[in-house]
Amino acid sequence: MMNLLDIINDPNTRWILLGTMFLGLSSGVIGSFAYLRKQSLLGDTLAHAALPGICVAFILTGVKSTSFFLIGAALAGLVAVFLISVLTRYSKIKQDAALGIVLSSFFGFGIVLLTQIQQSEYGNQSGLDTFLFGQTASMVMSDVYMMMTVSFILIFTCTVFFKEFKLLSFDPGFAKGIGLPVVFLDYFIMMLIVAAVVIGIQAVGVVLMASLLITPAVSARYWTERLHIMVILSGIFGMLSGVSGTLISTSVNNLPTGPLIVLSATVWFFFSMLFAPKRGVLSTVWRRVSTKKKYSLEQDKRKGSHPL
Repeated sequence: MMNLLDIINDPNTRWILLGTMFLGLSSGVIGSFAYLRKQSLLGDTLAHAALPGICVAFILTGVKSTSFFLIGAALAGLVAVFLISVLTRYSKIKQDAALGIVLSSFFGFGIVLLTQIQQSEYGNQSGLDTFLFGQTASMVMSDVYMMMTVSFILIFTCTVFFKEFKLLSFDPGFAKGIGLPVVFLDYFIMMLIVAAVVIGIQAVGVVLMASLLITPAVSARYWTERLHIMVILSGIFGMLSGVSGTLISTSVNNLPTGPLIVLSATVWFFFSMLFAPKRGVLSTVWRRVSTKKKYSLEQDKRKGSHPL
């Protein structure tokens, strides 16, 4: 066990903490729009689709390079987005089915490639298995810089296009009617999700990255009816998840950071589900009990006002 002061004083931990904080913040922001557009499975699909891209990048280059891995993951994500769009627009397959098809096929192909690489003579040195569940210990300063830069771009982009994303999330028909490029915006949001997934897979992993996109947004939805407040709260929940998961992982030996970040996000979800003032379970139960009690008192008064 390490105390908090020792953790903060460690320069490497400070950089990782900063990186996971920005990762949670940007994932929560962009994940809000994916959640409101009922595309929660999209993040999961794109995260799993990144695995074959990472494996192909290693096969082509033969070197363990995070930059090449992330480029391969991004290209695989773009291919997955293209296939999802083709399946939904030019066939009778619905979006949820298309997402399931792409997710399972890409991830299955990635596992086959990963197995072949691990069985090769240089497979043990590839380090590809760390991308399944993430490994922040392997992150260097350049990785953190890239994570912070892409996170800032994602947050800035969502701020600039907030009105357009809002219309697309709630009323795409009206957005199309007033002349907004709905198809382009749809692809644009998918590209932003791909970017969020790519910068997060090294810390959280392809298996769990979707949870960091969606769970903060679901937690924030319990607290407000307004979109801009929800987006801010989702970013805050994601940031707190990244910070708390990293701190717990650093203070206790042999605990993985990525799963702990996701578990922290889950804790914030249950906290929101229970204690949110309007949508929370406790407040809902309290309102029902109060309403029932009030109704019973009114019934007693009515019975008392009528003479026998």
